[in-house]
Amino acid sequence: MVKKEIISQINIIGQCRKYGLSLWQCPQLLFLIMGIIIIGSTLVSYVVGNRYVDDPYMVVLIVLLITAILFMIAVIITRSFERLAEANRMKSEFVSVVSHQLRSPLSNLKWVTDLLLSGRLSSVSEKQLEYFKILKENSDRMAELVSDLLIVSKIEQQKLPLRKEKISIKDLVERTIKETAIFAKASNVRIEFNSEKTFPQISADPNQLKLVIDNLLDNAIRYSQSKGKIQINLKNKNNNVYLEIKDNGVGIPKKDQKYIFQKFFRSENVMKYQTEGSGLGLYIAKSIIEKSGGKIGFKSQEGVGSTFWFTLPVR
Repeated sequence: MVKKEIISQINIIGQCRKYGLSLWQCPQLLFLIMGIIIIGSTLVSYVVGNRYVDDPYMVVLIVLLITAILFMIAVIITRSFERLAEANRMKSEFVSVVSHQLRSPLSNLKWVTDLLLSGRLSSVSEKQLEYFKILKENSDRMAELVSDLLIVSKIEQQKLPLRKEKISIKDLVERTIKETAIFAKASNVRIEFNSEKTFPQISADPNQLKLVIDNLLDNAIRYSQSKGKIQINLKNKNNNVYLEIKDNGVGIPKKDQKYIFQKFFRSENVMKYQTEGSGLGLYIAKSIIEKSGGKIGFKSQEGVGSTFWFTLPVR
């Protein structure tokens, strides 16, 4: 049992997977690096002490003292990182469990609400219909939030599956535009799509990539001003597909732009126009694109609009 625990501690990659961290963020690797630094510092201390201190016992004492201090610092820092990593792992697991548990009652609530709205059980008055619609809208928003939290939990635990296959990104964009057409029309927003006639297929997970396009397009519609226009451009650049979604919406203040891909972050000026939203969409989009081997970015000016873009390699 003790032997297994020792082997487990030595297995740096296994420990990183346990905490859901990348190799360079892992406490065990940090401890190893600090150990190398301690050994180097000890050797340097010995060489310097041996040259400038006559008493050999004093040299040994200085070297041992420096080594002990550095080792204690290394242990304290590593333990602190381990506690943070463990807390992060437990938080991700808690969010995952709660999200899974909430999905079933929310699905049942949606089913019951749809049944009541249909009028198949009994006739529904206009006032009751109004209340049922409010109930349905709120349950849909909760279901969307739970879904986003579940995706974020999988991203943090490095368990978000990417099932790559050959797909046409052009078809995917056109399907997304078609699905959001009613929302865009209700928001008085016009969508324009420009693409090259012939476009190579790419290797990507169609569901995850569609989620990225959904999030970017949904944001563009939500934060567009009255009689807004969204321009979607799809190009082939240097053996990469390049997709940009440009709007003439509220834009992002310069002071907020560095936080835009962080979890739960929502710009102050956005809150004036749209109170709904979890602030997770862009974090999810960035994580999926980067895991797919691409890049994502944006340019924005407050009161003028925003352009969000991403690239994916053609393979």
